[in-house]
Amino acid sequence: RSSDHWVDFNFFGHQLAIHYKEKEDTPNKAHNAVDGKHVPVPHYGVVLDWPVFIGFSENLKAKNITFIIEPYIRFEGLVGEQITMFFEDPSGNALEFKAFKDPKQLFAK
Repeated sequence: RSSDHWVDFNFFGHQLAIHYKEKEDTPNKAHNAVDGKHVPVPHYGVVLDWPVFIGFSENLKAKNITFIIEPYIRFEGLVGEQITMFFEDPSGNALEFKAFKDPKQLFAK
């Protein structure tokens, strides 16, 4: 998937999402609008199997992890439909975890 503001690369079966954003005074807080959400840039995306994602997201919720974007289904009913969530690692880096019911949709346009 790509647009005027981002391109996704197949990074050994995972997704490396490269977003363009004008430099701001707070570069770690930059974001792009995707599916009505404020997706942090830069971020690293890991693709999980659907059941693994569900278990992982439930575990994070039980541990009261603060989400940048809570787990939800993105692009519902469209090409590239996925479940995704974003949160920060302890160093403040944005991480995305996602899963596809149909793994062939990972790089579908």
